[in-house]
Amino acid sequence: DDFIPGTQVFFRLEIIHRLGRAIEYHDNETGLHIVRMSQYCEHLARVLEQPEEECEMLLHTAPMHDIGKVAISDAILLKPGPLDPAEFNIIKTHTTIGAAILAGHPSRLMEMAHDIALTHHEKWDGTGYPNALKGENIPIEGRIVAVCDVFDALTNDRPYKKRWTNEAAVTYLHKNRGTHFDPLLVDAFDTALPGILEIQKRFSEPALT
Repeated sequence: DDFIPGTQVFFRLEIIHRLGRAIEYHDNETGLHIVRMSQYCEHLARVLEQPEEECEMLLHTAPMHDIGKVAISDAILLKPGPLDPAEFNIIKTHTTIGAAILAGHPSRLMEMAHDIALTHHEKWDGTGYPNALKGENIPIEGRIVAVCDVFDALTNDRPYKKRWTNEAAVTYLHKNRGTHFDPLLVDAFDTALPGILEIQKRFSEPALT
């Protein structure tokens, strides 16, 4: 059981959190993206009435979604503009690299982290990457992270863009309901939004100048 209290389990969780934070510092000065996003994921999972252990595990594994970016150069991660096709093909490999880093451990915790790293850029209509999975063939944790990751990325500054308003980001989720995102998750996100905005406020970061 991944959540039996004990020094070994807590040490494992702490390593996961710190690795996720280290990767986030590649393209985010504060590393707060993974804090917000992982809490968004847990909150959305609870709104979906997922089992308690799955909700808690999602909080701890979501920070590993971009671990594969350790192999991507800063020239691409920090590029202040759109990626060209060759660069985009390179950035897409962070999913399979992340999955390879996390593969092979028998615990459910690490299995979930692996699945999130591999599938958080898959799309509901099958046009995502790396494996063009479609619909419920995408693990639920990958679908949850997809929604929460995009919402947080849109509502915060990045080297290539300024932050969007919350209203514009929610409109984007609805516009892509049934194509990029699981329709039921977009509906659940609407229900979860008050809690999402509380988390956002608690872990906000200053706008870039």
